[in-house]
Amino acid sequence: MSSDKKLFIQTLGCQMNDTDSQHIAAELEKHKDYTQTDTMEDADLIIINTCSVREKPVQKLFSEIGQFNKKKKDGAKIGVCGCTASHLGKDIIKRAPYVDFVVGARNISKIKDVIDVKGSVEISIDNDESMYEFGPAKTNKYRASVNISVGCDKKCTYCIVPNTRGEEISIPPEMIVTQVQKAVDEGAVEIMLLGQNVNSYGRRFSDKRPKHSFTKLLQDISKIENLKRIRFTSPHPLHMDDEFIEEFAKNEKISRCIHMPLQSGSTEILRAMKRGYTKEWFLNRANKMRELVPDLRITTDIIVAFPGETEEDYQDTLDVVRQVKFDQVFNFKYSPRPETPALDLKDKEIPDAIGSERLTGLIELHKRHLEATMPSHVGTTVNILVESLKPNGEVTGYTDNYLQVFAKGSDELLGKFVDVKIVSATRTALKGEVLI
Repeated sequence: MSSDKKLFIQTLGCQMNDTDSQHIAAELEKHKDYTQTDTMEDADLIIINTCSVREKPVQKLFSEIGQFNKKKKDGAKIGVCGCTASHLGKDIIKRAPYVDFVVGARNISKIKDVIDVKGSVEISIDNDESMYEFGPAKTNKYRASVNISVGCDKKCTYCIVPNTRGEEISIPPEMIVTQVQKAVDEGAVEIMLLGQNVNSYGRRFSDKRPKHSFTKLLQDISKIENLKRIRFTSPHPLHMDDEFIEEFAKNEKISRCIHMPLQSGSTEILRAMKRGYTKEWFLNRANKMRELVPDLRITTDIIVAFPGETEEDYQDTLDVVRQVKFDQVFNFKYSPRPETPALDLKDKEIPDAIGSERLTGLIELHKRHLEATMPSHVGTTVNILVESLKPNGEVTGYTDNYLQVFAKGSDELLGKFVDVKIVSATRTALKGEVLI
C-alpha cells in the first residue's frame, strides 16, 4: 500500500548536499513511508538542505523558510538540514520558531527519529556515519553518487566546512564497492565519487584499519563489470602525486575531466589560505595531466580578493588561467565566513569595488578562452551517454570528458552511448546530429 505522506526537499549548495538530500529521502521512505513530491504546497514534510560555504546561501535560507511557512499546508512540518544547520543549530529555531527540527550535515542518519520531535536539534560534528548504510543516491537512471568519506581535515583559512562536517573519516572500501555494484545492478553506468578531498581518501577509518589509497580505490571500483565511467570530486592539488596521475591516465573507465581547485595563482595567497601547495606545484601537476591525457578537460574554483591580495597576486592568478587554459571556472569573490581564520585578516580585506573589478576581469579572460576554443569542436564526432529528453525534442548527454551535447532525438536513445557529429558550439555546450 502506498503512503500518502509527502516529502519536499529544497537543496542548496554542492553535489555532496545533493547526495545528502537523496539519503534523507531514502531514509524517510524506508523508515517513515514518505514519498517525494516536487510541489511544496502538497508536502507534509518540508526540508531545506543548506550550504554555508558562501554568504548568499545562508541569506537565502531564511528567505526560503519564510516563504515555505507562508505557503505550506496546515500541519506540514519544516526542517533544516546541512552545513548551515551544523553551524547555526538552535539559532535557526530562535530566528524562525516555525522550524520544527534542525539536523546537521554529519547527522543525516538521525533524520528518521528527529522529524517526530518538535524542537529537536542534532548537529554534532563528531557523529560518525562512515559505516552507516544509506540508501542509493541517483542523479538519474544512469548516474549514481557515492560518498567515499565524511568531513575534512584541511584548515583552509577561508573555509567553514571543517566546522560543519567535522574531521575526515573514510568509508570502508568494501562498502563503497558494494554501493557502486548495487547502483550498477540497478542500471547505472556512471558513478560519481564524492568527498571534500577525495584523493586524501583512506588515511583514517573508524575501525583503525590500515591505510588504503584513493588510487587503489579507483582500481577496486574499476573491476566492476558494466560500469562504464568513473567520475570524482574534488581532488586536492596537494595530493595529486604521480601514482594518482598515472592511474588517471591509463584507467579507461576514469572520465577525462578533472576538477583541480586552484583558489589562487599566487604562492603568497595560497600560503595565507593554507592550501599547502605553490603556483609552481599546481602548474606542474596540471601540465603533467595535460601531457598524459591529451583530451583532458580541467575545471577549477578560484577566489579573488582574498584579504591581502595585491595586484601582483591577482595577475599571478590570471597567469595560471592563461597557462592551464581551464575548460570551466567557478569564480568567487572572497566572502568572510564565521569561525574561519581569515576573519583575523579583516584589516587586509580588499575594497568591494576592487574585488568586483577583479572578478569581472577573471570572468572575461575565461570567456575569451572559451570563445576561442569551443568552435574547434565543430565538425568533430563525439560519443555521449544520452541522459535526458528535453521538451523541445532534443536529447542531451555528456562526453567522456564531460562536455554537454544537445541533439535531436527520442526517448529510445536514453541510456545509450551514441556518436554525435557536432554542428555548432556555444561557450558552454555543443549541438550536433546523432549518427545512426
